[in-house]
Amino acid sequence: MKKIILIIFIVGFTITGFTQDLSSILDQETAKETTVISATFKGTRLLNGHSIETRKKGVFEFLISHRFGRINSGAYNLFGLDQSNIRFGFEYALSDNLTVALGRSSFEKTYDSYLKYRLIKQKIGEKPFPFSVTFFGSATEKTLKDYAPDKKPTFVNILTYTSQLLIAKKFNSNLSFQFSPTYIHFNTVRKTEDSNGVFAIGFGGRMKISNRVSINGEYYYNLDPFKSINAQNSLGLGIDIETGGHVFQLIFTNSRSMIEKGFIAETTGNFFKGDIHFGFNVSRAF
Repeated sequence: MKKIILIIFIVGFTITGFTQDLSSILDQETAKETTVISATFKGTRLLNGHSIETRKKGVFEFLISHRFGRINSGAYNLFGLDQSNIRFGFEYALSDNLTVALGRSSFEKTYDSYLKYRLIKQKIGEKPFPFSVTFFGSATEKTLKDYAPDKKPTFVNILTYTSQLLIAKKFNSNLSFQFSPTYIHFNTVRKTEDSNGVFAIGFGGRMKISNRVSINGEYYYNLDPFKSINAQNSLGLGIDIETGGHVFQLIFTNSRSMIEKGFIAETTGNFFKGDIHFGFNVSRAF
């Protein structure tokens, strides 16, 4: 009996040691591989602004964005539901890293075009990199005729340009954060007291609460706000719901516009005084 116990002990010790060595070898082999972190965010939008995400090559995406009027406008306006702004967007992925797009907003009858290019991807393993970086660049054309007949602006005057670096890190499967330094150039401003160049810093994050639902937040701090309109910083809170090929976002924000030059530089509502617009984004990828 003692011999049998001794033999079992020796065999068990040997197997344990072998298993530990094998586990160590597997860990070392895994560390030698490089894994790209994916799905930092559910879709191409964090809320109002873009996320670092780009679509796979050949994917066409149709995006509908809607913002109603201010909730504090009262029952007469059905708490903002009587008023609305809408944007239609069309995005196409020329490659896994490059997306081009066109859009049209009812707000100021604005046309916008942009491109997104994925510069760096977050990685773990042998050659890790701590975060992802995407470049975003857009141009917009305001076609609203809010000028006197004898003061029609030139085509160049109604253009605005936006450049962003979208920098994001996925900490784990439930938590992601994005930092977005931004520059916007207006060829024409309302008053001479306003600067043609606007710098802003965006912050945003996503916290996953189930396989298909997450809570998102987004804030843009404007370093040089327009004085002529008493511009406010843009704040948004929302919920992402993934339903197969759709990503449905419910949004509460003080921004009326759905393009960068509008919600970053031209927001006039104060979120904490009830100037909140309810809205949504719906995207469908083909």
